[in-house]
Parts: sequence; C-alpha cells; structure tokens
Amino acid sequence: RLPEQQKASESLLSWFRGVYLPPALHPLNKTFVKGGEWQDIDSTQEKRRAFLQDFCRKYNSRKKLQTHLVHLVSRIYVEDRHKVLYCEVPKAGCSNWKRVLMVLSGLAASANNISHDDVHYGKHLRKLDSYDLKGIYTRLNTYTKFIFVRDPMERLVSAFRDKFEHPNSYYHPVFGKAIIKKYRDNADEEALKTGSGVKFKEFIQYLLDSHRPVGMDIHWEQVSKLCYPCLINYDFIGKFETLEEDANYFLQLVGAPASLKFPKFKDRHSSDERTSTEVVRQYLKELSKEERQLTYDFYYLDYLMFNYTSP
Repeated sequence: RLPEQQKASESLLSWFRGVYLPPALHPLNKTFVKGGEWQDIDSTQEKRRAFLQDFCRKYNSRKKLQTHLVHLVSRIYVEDRHKVLYCEVPKAGCSNWKRVLMVLSGLAASANNISHDDVHYGKHLRKLDSYDLKGIYTRLNTYTKFIFVRDPMERLVSAFRDKFEHPNSYYHPVFGKAIIKKYRDNADEEALKTGSGVKFKEFIQYLLDSHRPVGMDIHWEQVSKLCYPCLINYDFIGKFETLEEDANYFLQLVGAPASLKFPKFKDRHSSDERTSTEVVRQYLKELSKEERQLTYDFYYLDYLMFNYTSP
C-alpha cells in the first residue's frame, strides 16, 4: 500500500491497540445439532472464528481498555430463554433476526406476521446495557454471543438506498437537509426544505467529512465500532452472503424449536432489486477514484476482521 494509505490504515487500527485480548475461543455447544448436512457450515464457522481471533491477537496489546463496559454492549440484544446475545448490525438481516428473537422469547408465535414497526419501535426486546453490571458480566460469560456481518460496501449502499431513495420522515429532514446544505452547490429551495433527493456522491462526502454537519448513524457505522469484535468474544459469526444457512444452523445450535426457520422475506421495499455486487458497482461509478479509496479506508477494519475481499 502507498505510504499515505498505510498512514490512514494505521490511524484506523490505533484505537484497537491498548486493550486486553478476549479469552481463548470456547468450543460451540453442538448438543442440539442433528444430521450431517451442517458439516460444511460448521467448518466455515470455525475458520471465521479462528480468523477473527488471529486478527485480534495481531492488532492488540495487553493494556487496559478505557471504554466503559455499558457502551461496549449497547447494541446487543438479550434472549434469556435460549441464553443468546445478538449484536445488531443494520443492513445485515437485523430486522428478521429481531423477529426470530421475539419468537424465541415467546413474544410472538411466528416471525412472519411481526410488522417492521413492532420490530424496531415496539421495545419488546431488551438490550444488554439495561442490566446491572453483574447481569451484563454473567450473560457475557455464559450466553452464546452471535453477530451477522456483510460486505462493507454492500451494506453501505444498501443503507443509502433504504434511507435516501425512499420517503423517510426521519432521515430526509435530519440527515438529508444537512447533507444537501453543505455539499450541494446552488441547491434549490425545495431540496433544502425537505432534504429529499440526496445523491450518493453527496452522502459519501458527508461520510468522509471529519466535520460532518450531523453525526454518524448505526446504519453506516463500522461493525468494529458497533459490536467491538476484538473485545467481545463472539461465539458465532454469520455472514449476510450465506444468511439463511448460517442462521438456521445457529438456531439448531441454541436448541430453537424445529419449526422455527429464519425468515426469507425482505423487510421493506420488497419490489426493489437487492443490493448486489453489480448494484454496488453502479453506485461506486458516481465517485472519484480517491473517494472510492477513502471509502474503502473508512471500512478497512471491517474488511480485515471478517476476511472480505477489498473492492
């Protein structure tokens, strides 16, 4: 890599240095797994866990972390019946995962008839940071912790399409107006008033701006800063690219009812083409070569941690 790119990468990695390594990997409890068809998925799972552990060992030292535990677990959902902890990564199947958690906890009979609003605004599920410190530590040490991730650029484009290419009563007035005002020359009055019609290039200018006019959002925040994978030792690492098979294997691992399968439906905008590699390529064409490189650098840790191929 070029010297300036190395420097950018080093700054991204620097916040990882100075923390304790997580404990050694614990073997997954496979008591509930029936049938031999899961062998390949299990082998892939063990490789992912070992890869992340090796990454964390390489980029960490043994000094004490200065981040409060409650902050580290603020994105983690708790399901006490089956003793699982799920760290939410938006645009990586999180809506359907929260539906599944509601079924596992007895809050719903089926994942298929839970509305989007119930999932995200119903406050049915409890987060780990709502427990006292003893409750947090006990669950972190004894529950099965899992995370689902996605190719960073696909996740970014998916978030942009969802929040800015469809009517949205929050993202347009809060983010859209600020983005258009700062990054669009000669913006018309209607755009400034509504915040609608943000272009992908403008969104990337906002993302890369160290003086953003409005803060970050979980839908495009790095996974490394949402779920702290080098500090919280996740037992299971699923990927959006193999979502259905990974999810259904995980459900077997934790003893979920045999009738419960991970939902296949798209949560919203079901008529839209899914955000694929080809769709991402079309969006990246709107950026300069430098903007593409800087966007990759922004998600550099996520690419490294989860062994995604750089674009």
